[in-house]
Amino acid sequence: MRPFGRECWSRVLVESIEQVRWACAWFILESPRIQERWIMILDRQNPLSVADIMKALQTVNESLPDLETPYDADDLITFGRDFENLLQVYRGAMHEISTKLEILDDEYQTRYSHNPIHHMERRMKSIRSIAGKLLTHRKSLTIENIENNVFDIAGIRVMCNYVDDVYAIASMLSRQSDIRILEVKDYIKHPKASGYRSLHVIYSVPVFLTTGARDIPVEVQFRTISMDYWASLEHRLRYKSTNDPERVARHAQTLQNAAQELFSIDLALQNVHRDLVSAPRETDFDDE
Repeated sequence: MRPFGRECWSRVLVESIEQVRWACAWFILESPRIQERWIMILDRQNPLSVADIMKALQTVNESLPDLETPYDADDLITFGRDFENLLQVYRGAMHEISTKLEILDDEYQTRYSHNPIHHMERRMKSIRSIAGKLLTHRKSLTIENIENNVFDIAGIRVMCNYVDDVYAIASMLSRQSDIRILEVKDYIKHPKASGYRSLHVIYSVPVFLTTGARDIPVEVQFRTISMDYWASLEHRLRYKSTNDPERVARHAQTLQNAAQELFSIDLALQNVHRDLVSAPRETDFDDE
C-alpha cells in the first residue's frame, strides 16, 4: 500500500475545509436560534365593560358613602362609557412608556452586555382606588376630577439590578424629547420613615388616537430588586395582616433596619458590578 503523497494530503485538506464551510452555511440558515421568524406581539387585554364599571360604582357607593358619585341612571351610564374611554387612553400611555423602557434595556444589552432592567410590572388603578383618592381631595367622582387630580391611574414598576441602573434608566427616559416630567419623588436618596425606597416619576407622554394626540400622565416607580422585595413584604405585614395595628407597629424598627441592611447589600453588589462592567453610573447623572 502506497503512503499518501503531498498532493493527496492537500486534496483531503481542501475537501475538509469545504465540508466545514457547508456545515457553517447550514447552521446559519437552519439553526432555530438564528433563523428569521415572526413573533406574535399583539397583547390584547379585555377592558372593563360599562356593566363592570356600573357594578364597581355600586361597591364604591357602599364603601365610600361620603363620596359624591353619579346617581341618576342616565348619568351612571354616561359616566361608565366615558370612564371606559378614559381607561383606554391611559392604557395606551402605559404601553408607550413600557415600550420606551424595553428599547432602552435592549440598547444597554447591545452596548454594555448588561440588562439594567430585571423585570417590569404594570397596572391600571381600580375605580375604588381612584374614588378613594378623590375623597382625600374632597372631590366628587367625575371624569374631569379624575383627569385633574389623579395622576397615577396608569402605573409601571421597573425593577432594576443596581441603584446605578435605576438612575441611568430614569434619566435616559426623562431626556426623551416627547416626554415631560410632571413630578419626581426620590425615596432612594430620601427614604420614608418606614424604610421604603424607590424613585417615583410621573411622566406625561403623548398618545396618538384617531382624534389626535393627547398628553397622558403615567407614574413610573424605579427600584432595585431588593427594594421591591422589602416593599412587597412590608406592605403585606403592615396592611394585609389581620393583626392589631399596635402589634404591627412594634415591629416598625425591625422593618426599617431590614430595609437599611438590604440597601447596604445593594451598594456592596453595585461596587462589584462597577469593577466588572463599564456601564453608566449613578454619579453620571447627578447634575440632571
